[in-house]
Amino acid sequence: MSDASSSANLTDLRSAAAQASGLLRLLANEDRLMLLCQLTQGEQNVSALEDLTGIRQPTLSQQLGVLRNEQVVETRRDGKQIYYRLCNQQVEALLMTLYALFCPAPRQPGARPEAAKTRAKVSSVS
Repeated sequence: MSDASSSANLTDLRSAAAQASGLLRLLANEDRLMLLCQLTQGEQNVSALEDLTGIRQPTLSQQLGVLRNEQVVETRRDGKQIYYRLCNQQVEALLMTLYALFCPAPRQPGARPEAAKTRAKVSSVS
């Protein structure tokens, strides 16, 4: 591999690392993470998000604003109600992975307990 090719790969890798780092910083806030988890279930209005998360209006508005500015959620107005929905597939994929790792799954008849054990191991390491 030439020095120019190696340098280009390093530049691409650094750019990808910066992008991933920014996304992880965005998700590192507990309130934003809770909001995004609720939005994986579908579009929600502000009142529903407040009820589902227990996040009060001033903080809720601030965190939704951050998510809008980062182009992670989009809004739709219906009369006086504003509805939010996820609009970033990378964020949605990452949330699904986090959900699988950290959120308890309801026991299904005949389900294997290995997944729950794996979640417990990951949680104890955190």
